[in-house]
Amino acid sequence: MVSSKSTHKKLVLLDTHAIIHRAYHALPEFVNSKGEPTGALYGLATMLFKIITDLAPDYIVACYDLPKKTFRHEAYDNYKAGRAKTDDSLISQIIRSREFFTALSVPMYECAGFEADDLLGTIPEILKSRSDLDIIIASGDMDTLQLVEDEHVTVYTLKKGINDTILYTQKKVEERFGFKPQYLPDYKGLRGDPSDNIIGIKGIGEKTATTLVVAYGTLEKMYQDINKNPEKIKALGVTDRVFNLLKEGVDEAMFSKTLATIRRDAPIDFTLPESPWRQTVIISQVQELFRTLEFKSLQNRFIDVLEKEVSKDGISIKTNNEDNQTQSEDSLSKGDKELFVKAKIAFWLLNSEQTNPSLDDVIHYKESNSLKEALDLLESDIKKENLDYVYRSIELPLIPIISDMQNVGIMVDVKYLQTLSKEYHIELSKIEKDIFKHANREFNVNSPKQLGEVLFDGMGLTARNMKKSASGARSTKESELEKLRDLHPIIEEILRYRELQKLLSTYIDTIPALVEKDSRLRATFLQTGTSTGRFSSNNPNLQNIPIKTEKGKKIRNAFVAQKGYVLAGFDYSQIELRAAALLSQDSYFINAFKVGKDIHTAVAMKVFNVSEKDVTPDMRRRAKVINFGILYGMGVTALRANLGGERKDAQIFYDNYFAEFPTIAKYLESIKEFAKTHGYTETLFGRKRYFPGIKSPLPFIKAMAERMATNAPIQGTATADIIKIGMKRAYS
Repeated sequence: MVSSKSTHKKLVLLDTHAIIHRAYHALPEFVNSKGEPTGALYGLATMLFKIITDLAPDYIVACYDLPKKTFRHEAYDNYKAGRAKTDDSLISQIIRSREFFTALSVPMYECAGFEADDLLGTIPEILKSRSDLDIIIASGDMDTLQLVEDEHVTVYTLKKGINDTILYTQKKVEERFGFKPQYLPDYKGLRGDPSDNIIGIKGIGEKTATTLVVAYGTLEKMYQDINKNPEKIKALGVTDRVFNLLKEGVDEAMFSKTLATIRRDAPIDFTLPESPWRQTVIISQVQELFRTLEFKSLQNRFIDVLEKEVSKDGISIKTNNEDNQTQSEDSLSKGDKELFVKAKIAFWLLNSEQTNPSLDDVIHYKESNSLKEALDLLESDIKKENLDYVYRSIELPLIPIISDMQNVGIMVDVKYLQTLSKEYHIELSKIEKDIFKHANREFNVNSPKQLGEVLFDGMGLTARNMKKSASGARSTKESELEKLRDLHPIIEEILRYRELQKLLSTYIDTIPALVEKDSRLRATFLQTGTSTGRFSSNNPNLQNIPIKTEKGKKIRNAFVAQKGYVLAGFDYSQIELRAAALLSQDSYFINAFKVGKDIHTAVAMKVFNVSEKDVTPDMRRRAKVINFGILYGMGVTALRANLGGERKDAQIFYDNYFAEFPTIAKYLESIKEFAKTHGYTETLFGRKRYFPGIKSPLPFIKAMAERMATNAPIQGTATADIIKIGMKRAYS
C-alpha cells in the first residue's frame, strides 16, 4: 500500500542570496577565461545539483533580496550595519544567477521593502491550504528555522561549506534549541543576533535565553510574570542582576523580536507553476550557460541529472536547437576524429586556460554548427593571433608521434614489481607496529582523524602555527607533521609509512593491473593537457614516476627495453635557465653557459662575492634554490621556506640576487607589465598563455596571475616548445 505522503508534491523555495553568499565565502574566487568571477555561481549550481538529487522537487522557486532598504532598515538604522559592503564580484554573480534560473525555468520572486526571508515566510502562508504539498526552504543560514512546521514546512540548510547539509524538521529544531521553531524570534529578542546587528538585551547569554524560552515560549508570557509574579521567574534560577536586565530591557527585547520575526504577509502575487520544473527546463540553455562559465565537469553531471529528471515524465528534452545536442567523441567517423584532434589543438592554443577541450567545447566555438565550421573559424583565428607557427610547425606534427607513442607503449617487468611489493609490504607492516608501539595503541594510520586523535589528544604533541583542515580539524598533512618531527620519533615513522604507502598504492600495486598481455603499459599522452603547453599523461602518469628517494627510484627499474633494444634517456641540461638567459639576454648568464660553467656555482660567485674555488656546497644549493625560485615567481616568504633560516636572511639574499642581475630583474618585470597590458604572455616561438585573473579586482587572484605570468615565457619556451621541436626532429 502506498502511503498518502508519497503522493505529495514537493516545492523547494530557494533563499538565493543566502546560498550565493555562503558559496562566495566558502569557495575560492574562480574566474573563467574572460576574467569573470564564477566561484559563487559554481557554489549555487552545486547546491542546486544537490537539491535536485537529494530532494527530487516538483517545483523550484527562487526568492531574491533587493538592494534597497527594507521595513527593518526603516525601523532601525543599524539593522545589518555590521556587514561589510558587498564585493562587486559577488554582486555581478548575484545578477548573473538569474540567467541560470531562467534556463532552468525556475520562477523568481522579489518584493520592494521586504527581504527574501519574508517571501519564504509568505509563500507557505499562501499555500497553507494545500495539504498535498510539502514545502522545503533551502537556505544558507539559520534564520528561516522559525518557519518550520511539523514535516509540512522544513528547512534544508548548509552546515559547513556547500556540501554538508541537514534537513530540519520540527523535531530536529527542538532537539537543537530545546524549544519549538516559532519561538526563535523570542530567543533572538533576548540573545540578539550579531550577524544582523540585532541587539537583544545586553548581558543576556545563550544559556539564560534558552532557559527562559523553554519555560515561557513567548516574551509576552515571560514579561507577564516579570510584572505580576517575579518569584516564579526567579525560581528558574534567574538572579537579581539578570532579572533587572530583563525588566529594564523590555523595549530592546520586544523590538529585537520584531526585527527577527520573518513576515508572512509580503505583498507578492504568487502562483504555483502549472507544470513541474523538469517539464519546462531548457537544457540547451543550461549547457550554453555552463559552457560560458566554463564549469566543464559540473556541466556533464548536471546535464545527466536533468535528463534523468526529464525522462521521469516520459517527455522529450526541450532544446532551442536540435543540432546542438552533445555528441560523443566515440560516435565520430575517422575523418571527423582527425578534424576534432586539430580543432582541439587550435581551441587550446587560442584559450590556454581551457585545457583538454571537449567535443562540445569545440563544436560550439563562436556559435558554429558543425565540426568543419568550427575548425575553419578556429584556424582563421589562429592566423589572426599569429599562432600559425606554433600550430602548424610545433603542434600538428606531433599528432602521429603521439599516436605511435600510445600504440607502442613501454615494456614493464611485472615480476620485478611484484617482488618489490612483497618487500615493501613487509617493511610497511614493521613500521606500522613501531608506530603502534610509540602510540601505545593500535589505530588506522591512514585515517587523518584517528591519527590526529593519537598525536594531538593522546600524545599531546603540538607546535607553533599548526594549521587546521578545511573541516576545522587539526591537520596531519606532511607539512604540518614536519613541524613536529623533532618532538617525538613517531613522526619520523609516520612519514616513512606514508612514503611507502604512497609508492605501493600509486605505483607498485597499481601499475601491474594496467599492463596488457604483451607486457606493455600504454598510457594516455595529453597534448593539450596543460596551460603552459607541455605534455601531461594519465592512466598512469608516466611523467611522475618517483626519483627523489632511493625507494622511489627502484620503481624505475621496472621499465625495461624489449630484447634487442636499449632504453635510453635524453635530457636538456638546465634548459629553463638557458631559456632565461636567452630571453633576458643577461650577459653573465650567457657567458657562463658559453664557457661551460655550472650556472649555480657561477651565480653563487656573484651573490656571495667569492671566487669559484671558495663556493661551498651550501652556497651552490642556495643559489640553485633562488635560480629556479625566481623564475617561478617565488617571493621572500617562499624563498625562506625553501632555504631555511630567518626571513631577514632570505630578504638579503633576494635583494642581492637582483642587485647582481639587474637584467634578469628588468626582464621579469617587463613580462609582468606586458601581461597586465595585453592579458597574455608569449614564448620565444609565439605560444601564448592567457591570464584572465591578472585584471581581477581581487588582490590574491591578481597576484597569483602575475606570478604565473612571470614564468610562462621561460617555462613555455623550455618545457613546451623546445621539447616538442626536439621530439619532432628525433622522430624524423
